[in-house]
Amino acid sequence: MLLENNDFQMCYFSPTARLKGKLMPDLKNNLSVVQSRIAKAESASGRATGSVKLIAVSKSVPVEKIQAVVDSGQRTFGESYIQEAVEKIIKLNALNLEWHFIGPIQSNKTKQIAEHFSWVHSIDRAKTAQRLSAQRPQDYPPLNVCIQVNVSGEHTKSGVAPEDCLPLAREILLCHALKLRGLMAIPQETDDVSQQRAQFRLLANSLLALNKDLNLQLDTLSMGMSGDLESAIEEGATFVRVGTDIFGQRTAFVH
Repeated sequence: MLLENNDFQMCYFSPTARLKGKLMPDLKNNLSVVQSRIAKAESASGRATGSVKLIAVSKSVPVEKIQAVVDSGQRTFGESYIQEAVEKIIKLNALNLEWHFIGPIQSNKTKQIAEHFSWVHSIDRAKTAQRLSAQRPQDYPPLNVCIQVNVSGEHTKSGVAPEDCLPLAREILLCHALKLRGLMAIPQETDDVSQQRAQFRLLANSLLALNKDLNLQLDTLSMGMSGDLESAIEEGATFVRVGTDIFGQRTAFVH
């Protein structure tokens, strides 16, 4: 069986078959190491302990591994592929986890996103925001959303240019079922710490400008991943999104 999402056409396999005879990664230790990195970066930056929230990016990760991380205390997860995400959210519904959609949004997937997620980090079009708002169930709380900003100017990356945040924010504020919380970015990957920080600083400055222009108090900067979370925290991240350093390398989603 193949996923409908053309961006993620991978076969489903039995987790028992895949994991039989193999040792599961030490997920508890992996999670602890990432949490320690976050705490050290908070301290080094003069930030309060707990001011940065970890999103465990569980795309392509089977339910069994997610459950193991939940058992170690993690409650917040990020997904990018809607079909596999919905299956996992339904299976783990009793755990009352917080689910964040962090991937590109296809127009024909907005209803499922609006119905199953608490947060969406990747809005870069007014039409997407309008569809999410119209399709959010009326008895649900407003959907927390972030504008995705292309801070590196890469043509292959989603997101609006920094100067286009303001008009999109104005459109989102008209959507009654959405709550605009801040900005998200996936910067160009680099080992150069100064370049990392410059890209994150651009996002942070964009949030400051947005708050000033609209007289708002948006509080969210979703930025930083496995390789650059320290730089992101130094520049003000409130969410960091970490997958590989928790779950290891991933190939296919299994259920």
